[in-house]
Amino acid sequence: MSIIRFDKVDVIFAKKPREALRLLDEGLSRDQILKKTGQIVGVEKASLDIDKGEICVLMGLSGSGKSSLLRCINGLNTVSRGQLFVEHEGKQIDIASCTPAELKMMRTKRIAMVFQKFALMPWLTVRENISFGLEMQGRPEKERKALVDEKLELVGLSQWRNKKPDELSGGMQQRVGLARALAMDADILLMDEPFSALDPLIRQGLQDELLELQRKLSKTIVFVSHDLDEALKLGSRIAIMKDGKIIQYSKPEEIVLNPADDYVRTFVAHTNPLNVLCGRSLMRTLDNCKRINGSVCIDPGDDSWIDLHEGNTIKGVRNGAGVVDLQQWKSGQSVDSLGHRPTLVDSNIGMRDALQIRYQTGNKLVLHDNQKVVGILGDTELYHALLGKNLG
Repeated sequence: MSIIRFDKVDVIFAKKPREALRLLDEGLSRDQILKKTGQIVGVEKASLDIDKGEICVLMGLSGSGKSSLLRCINGLNTVSRGQLFVEHEGKQIDIASCTPAELKMMRTKRIAMVFQKFALMPWLTVRENISFGLEMQGRPEKERKALVDEKLELVGLSQWRNKKPDELSGGMQQRVGLARALAMDADILLMDEPFSALDPLIRQGLQDELLELQRKLSKTIVFVSHDLDEALKLGSRIAIMKDGKIIQYSKPEEIVLNPADDYVRTFVAHTNPLNVLCGRSLMRTLDNCKRINGSVCIDPGDDSWIDLHEGNTIKGVRNGAGVVDLQQWKSGQSVDSLGHRPTLVDSNIGMRDALQIRYQTGNKLVLHDNQKVVGILGDTELYHALLGKNLG
C-alpha cells in the first residue's frame, strides 16, 4: 500500500509561480523559464508512489531536484501545483493543501527528518538533543527517558549520552541525529544526504547500520543521495532525477539492466553488477527453458533434468537415466561445503554468491521461491549480466 504518493507535483521557488507554471505547460525548459522570469523550477511534474516499509532513494546530480522533492513531504518546500498524499490513520492527507494544524501534526507524529549537517544543538548533551523533540510533543519525563535510552542503545551510543556533540566524531553525531528522529516514533523517515559529509569507511558502516535498523524497525524511508552506489545499496526503489524531472523510478536491478535513457545509462555504466543484481533478475524462467511434460532441462550439455510435480515443486533430479542428489544452499552457508552437482538456491541470491556457487560446483543453479522452482541460472545469464547486456 502506498504511504506517500506524489501526483504531478511542481515546485517553483517564487511567491507567485503562475507565470513559470504557464511556461512549463508551454514546454519551456527550466533554464528558459529562469531566463524569462527569474523563477527557479525545483521540481517538474513528479509522480511516484512509495510503499509502506520500503526505502525510496531520490538521486541525481547537484541541482537535479531530489532535495526539493523530499522537502515537500514535510512541508519545508511548498507544492506549487499537484497533490502530495501521505497516509495517516487510514486517511490520505494532501500535504499540498492541508491546514497548518494538520501539517504540524504530521511533522510531530508522522514524519521525522535526518539532516545532512547533523543539526544538533551544541549546548545540549547527546541525551538532551534526542529528548528535545519529545519535549515538544509534551511527553512525560519518565517516558522521554525510556525512549531516549532505548534509541541510544539501538544506535550504539549509550555510553556517550552525557557528552556534547563536539566531543563526538562525525559518524557518531549522525547517529545521534538518527536516534533523535527514531525517538519521535514516526513511521516515515526523511534523510537528506545524511552520510555525504562523512569519510568513505564511516559512510559505508552507517549504510550497513541503517539497513540493519530497517530490518528491525520497517520504517518508510525517503533517502536523498547523489551517489549511485549508495542508492543501489540502500534503495528498494530508486528515482533518478535530472533538471527537476524523474527520469526513471525502478528497482535497483531494473535500473542497471534496463536504463530508461542515455542519461541513466551513463549513470550505471561503471556500476559493479555483483553488488546489485540478484538471481531473480538474471535467471532464465521456466517458460524459457527446454521443458518436456513435467521435466525441465537444467543443462543440455550433460543431459541433466529436474522433474517437477504440479505446482513446480521438486520431484527429483536426474542426469540421463541416473538419479542425482540436488543440494541446497542457504544464505550464510559456506560455498566450500558444496559438491559437484546442481544446487537449489533462493531466487533472491546475490550475483556474487551465485558466481561462487557456479564456480565451486561446476553446475547451474536451480532457483526457487518457497521450494517452488522458478528458473535456472547458468553461464549465459551470468556472463550477460557482467557484460551489461539484457537477455530480454
